[in-house]
Amino acid sequence: MGVGAAGSAAFYHLAKRGISVIGIDQFEPGHGRGSSHGETRVIRTAYHEHPDYVPLLQRAIPLWKALEEEAQESLYTPVGCLEVGPPDGEVIQGVLASAKLHGLSVEQLTGSQIEGRFPGFKVPDGMVGTYEREGGVLAVEACIRAHARLGVKRGGVLWENTRVLGKSGAEGESITLDTSRGQVQAEQVIVSTGAWAGEWFPELSVPLEIRRKPLVWFSAQKGAYDPKAGSPVFLYQIPQGLLYGFPAMEDGEVKVALHSGGDSYERPEDLDRNLKKEDSASLAAIVKEWLPSVNVSEVVRGDVCMYTMTPDEHFLVGQSSEDSRVWMVAGLSGHGFKFSSVLGESLCQWVCEGESRLSLEVFSPLRFA
Repeated sequence: MGVGAAGSAAFYHLAKRGISVIGIDQFEPGHGRGSSHGETRVIRTAYHEHPDYVPLLQRAIPLWKALEEEAQESLYTPVGCLEVGPPDGEVIQGVLASAKLHGLSVEQLTGSQIEGRFPGFKVPDGMVGTYEREGGVLAVEACIRAHARLGVKRGGVLWENTRVLGKSGAEGESITLDTSRGQVQAEQVIVSTGAWAGEWFPELSVPLEIRRKPLVWFSAQKGAYDPKAGSPVFLYQIPQGLLYGFPAMEDGEVKVALHSGGDSYERPEDLDRNLKKEDSASLAAIVKEWLPSVNVSEVVRGDVCMYTMTPDEHFLVGQSSEDSRVWMVAGLSGHGFKFSSVLGESLCQWVCEGESRLSLEVFSPLRFA
């Protein structure tokens, strides 16, 4: 249930194995009412959040490349990843720790080296950076649609614009899903419903917080952030939080967002999806300090997505503690899209083989028990 980031990938990998699979989504793959839209997402390997993510990313990138080749469209663009912050901050220290543990190639740069190499960026005294060549950009909606389309091509059945109304069936039996399109019988169910996950897992002992996240495209000087000239995706650890953004995938436009903070909502249906003046104004105040070639007075467009946060900001992936026939992937906490290719493959392995080949133990829902 749910054919978004991880759900579409699981659907594809199950169909690729020849498993009889139905993907059910209340909207349609690649829609703009959840967490995975807005044209682009960052992918990087030297993960400052936790070194345990690195093996997953080392598998995710080849999977994205393979999907791109099969889909015959551009999905992953390696432009490099620049991360800037205090030398003793969580971002720089986390990147270096992951790189050291896993033998990753990461350059360490001074502020002046960054400004000389990437003239569109400003780095104040006392801040440093790291650069990872394999970091890049994922075309978010296109990735989801490719997983869904190729899953159907390989024999999967896709039910779009279909709501799941409930499930029944005792342990050891098949599961009956009641949907707006009729009933479905299944031996196992993967629930990947994003911000709607809480209603399907009442046994979770952890609240899932929904946060509203504005995305803004500002006008920029022509050629100033050209990925073909080496301009990278970027992340700044600054006093206001974590600012991230993308080079000009369309020349003259730079997309930025603040990973930190965000208004909290209890239900995804209540989220305000309209970009407000204060959304772009607050981002503009930050961006003008760090990206001197961006014209913060000119908003090209904007969008709003949502994060579904766990308390420790790590994912929830595993079997339901109440029903061993049900698997969950939830709480991706605003940084999960880049992993969706490998999460889908791992869920497929779990369902078909009883375990995933890469360890997902750090994401066990039982850690909150």
